[in-house]
Amino acid sequence: MAIIRKMTIDDVEGVMAVEEASFAVPWSADTFHKEIDDNPYAHYYVVEKEGRIIGYCGLWLIIDEAHITNIAIHPEQRGNKYGERLFRHTCKEAIEHGAIQLSLEVRVSNTAAQHMYRKFGMVPGGIRKRYYTDNGEDALVMWVGLK
Repeated sequence: MAIIRKMTIDDVEGVMAVEEASFAVPWSADTFHKEIDDNPYAHYYVVEKEGRIIGYCGLWLIIDEAHITNIAIHPEQRGNKYGERLFRHTCKEAIEHGAIQLSLEVRVSNTAAQHMYRKFGMVPGGIRKRYYTDNGEDALVMWVGLK
């Protein structure tokens, strides 16, 4: 059984395994340390299964707006609804912290993620041209009202 809980500094090594398996240009461990230790707006959650981190999600909460910074499930664990569970948990946390809307960016080519986000009522709100530094791909900005 997998559990979802708040990320700690001790989780960074496991999160890095997910990050490096998931993204062409992964964040550094130092970036995660700074997010957890120094960013008062940052809230990070992990999915842990049998003592191993298999996914994580980052959330920034600024006044009444929430923004997903990143979300990933280890490729070996995809297709098991862990992403949906983690996203649902993160939205619940955002609401509990007073957020009334949530946004994120997703690659225009990542239709699987877009499909999942639409299940939660997210709708396209615009395009960020050449947003991704690895290949210059555009990002689709998606939004949803939380209240």
